[in-house]
Amino acid sequence: MASPAQGAGAAQTQAIAAAATAFLNTLSDQQQVAAQFAFEPQPMATAAHFRGGMRGDVDMVGEQYGRAMWSNFPVSDVPRPGLRLGSLSEVQRQAVMALLRVLLSDRGYRKVLDIMGSDQALADTGTPYASGRAAYTLAIFGTPGVADVWMVQFGGHHLALNVTMLGQYAVLAPVLTGCLPAIYEEGGKRVRALAAENDKAFALLGTLDAKQRGWALIGHPVSELALGPGRDGEMMLPVGVKGSTLDLRQREMMFDLISEWAGMLNDVHAAPRLAEIRDGLEETFFAWSGPTTRKPDRNGASYFRVQGPRLFIEFSPQEPGGDLTMHVHTIYRDPRNAYGRALMA
Repeated sequence: MASPAQGAGAAQTQAIAAAATAFLNTLSDQQQVAAQFAFEPQPMATAAHFRGGMRGDVDMVGEQYGRAMWSNFPVSDVPRPGLRLGSLSEVQRQAVMALLRVLLSDRGYRKVLDIMGSDQALADTGTPYASGRAAYTLAIFGTPGVADVWMVQFGGHHLALNVTMLGQYAVLAPVLTGCLPAIYEEGGKRVRALAAENDKAFALLGTLDAKQRGWALIGHPVSELALGPGRDGEMMLPVGVKGSTLDLRQREMMFDLISEWAGMLNDVHAAPRLAEIRDGLEETFFAWSGPTTRKPDRNGASYFRVQGPRLFIEFSPQEPGGDLTMHVHTIYRDPRNAYGRALMA
């Protein structure tokens, strides 16, 4: 007999499958061919290289898993499979957002809206590449349902969501979040994208005593993602202050920081992953590079990393745009279960 948790997980997967099927049913035959692909299990994702930039001399890297592809470069430089929102009717776009609404938690959905709004604010200033909400792309791999493995991939320049599902389980990994500009106005209101990640990291840093801070500070270049697109399966020696040296309050703050990524998935499917992360907190490290202060209510110009036995997070301010506090890329990886590898095993 299935436990309540198993029943809730399967029901959530079925709800996501129903939303995905509802979206597919709005498409023409030609659109369906462009939106849905076979799910092709791979032992590891690989790096895919494209030449781009203003002079065509920049190496643009994407991460490819079967037919799926994501990157921290624009969709016009690293093509994503699927349908762009700008090519869809209003009814079809609403179906995409309805799928995201049931796929993600309230926090995750709000984060996606903030990131897309940031990209739209940039697009409104004019860019020489595809940008804005219209460039965000959705693809479905496999047949939505509970019985077989399938995956939803959604993203754009500053977002990549890869959610693999089987039965009662769903895995959100890997994930890219980012923004440029980090602060913008929409509907007369000021929006600060990825604020919670930055604020919670600075708050945790502020609790460290001199010895802990000495362990935490590293010399990593702030604008360099160590495990960005194309680095699936790679491992690094953990650096920073170890969770076992933190007190209970500090470990809870570190868990709350990690939850900004792991908690983007809907609450039902995220629960086992969050429990796994909590169980590994004593073996999880927090590392920091760059300034240890910042202006109030603004992102800092600092890099930080959280690394555990089954966890890798980076927050990396980026130089394009000229202001490190306004442009950031982040990576979230689950080394054991990227693209649902553990589900299929």
